[in-house]
Amino acid sequence: MSLPRTFRPIALSAALACLAAPVTAQTEAELSALIEDWLVSPHADYASPSFTHWNEDGAVPENCAACHSQPGFLDFLGTDGTPAGVVDHPAATGAVIGCASCHTDEAHALDAFTFPSGVTVEGLGASATCTVCHAGRTSTETVVSATSDLAEDTVSPDLGFINIHYGIAAAVMAGSDVRGGFQYPGQSYAGTFRHVPGADTCVACHEAHTTEVATDGCLACHQGVEDLRDIRMQPADFDGDGSNAGGIHAEINGLHARLYDAIQRYAADVAGTPIGYDKDSFPYFFTDTDGDGTIGDGEAAFPNRYQSWTPRLLKAAYNYQVAAKDPGGYVHNPRYLLQLLHDSLASLSEEVEVDMGALSRP
Repeated sequence: MSLPRTFRPIALSAALACLAAPVTAQTEAELSALIEDWLVSPHADYASPSFTHWNEDGAVPENCAACHSQPGFLDFLGTDGTPAGVVDHPAATGAVIGCASCHTDEAHALDAFTFPSGVTVEGLGASATCTVCHAGRTSTETVVSATSDLAEDTVSPDLGFINIHYGIAAAVMAGSDVRGGFQYPGQSYAGTFRHVPGADTCVACHEAHTTEVATDGCLACHQGVEDLRDIRMQPADFDGDGSNAGGIHAEINGLHARLYDAIQRYAADVAGTPIGYDKDSFPYFFTDTDGDGTIGDGEAAFPNRYQSWTPRLLKAAYNYQVAAKDPGGYVHNPRYLLQLLHDSLASLSEEVEVDMGALSRP
């Protein structure tokens, strides 16, 4: 949903005032066109839960403010005179990610970001500001810290679902270099996906203001396809369905579905409590109280959150969520996602029946 039409002149006027000083070479008409583009983007969606979730609280807390309020993002950049890289104060509600978030000297100078794993990636250029809010909030290290002293297949009351967050394209694209997914010991994982020059950064593939994908360049090279989801550069049957006719998107989706099935069987047979997933309800995994294999409206409630976690189940569910929360992962780093899903299935297959012989690991 875009900004209500009655608010658009106000937003346009405010944005023009914000931008006029640093980019005086542009005409008001040119600036207006850019802002109209921004107004249709998710960053300008005043009705989105991304910006309305904290309305009743009256402020966005420090650990959320950098990406869910423009004042919080400016605080993170240090434009308010406070230290950069940290949010010092709760931020105002109702403040979307607007022009001033990216059009400041501090934002233009930003070139590096430290991911939740502790790894700092430098040389990000104009994609650095994108990375701040699309790097996820957890990593392999988070999962290891929570599970390292526990028996792999014993339910622990000390465990809860670890959620990487959503919109995690930067973490997926960087792959094993930043360890956003849970990487199983002894396995190798794909690093940063280096596509081709000119199409290997956030701003090279996404229009900066609308965030829409510029597909013309993709289809010019990947001739013979009409949909990006049909692109495939790896011929193996990764999901074990006996076909490699679809794009790599289909392989990821197929393997994702197989992992969910294995998660449900492990939860019922090993953890002793049926589990289900609801992509729109935090904390996503719930107890399947009626055992019908799905999570209904009455089950997708926080008090019914899944609480029978074993370390093995938590690791697999974590990677299931990684793949679920980057719907563009088939472009950002398909090999990394396939590896995470494959290894999660392999782990569960030690306790429940999974035909791993039908699967290829990239």
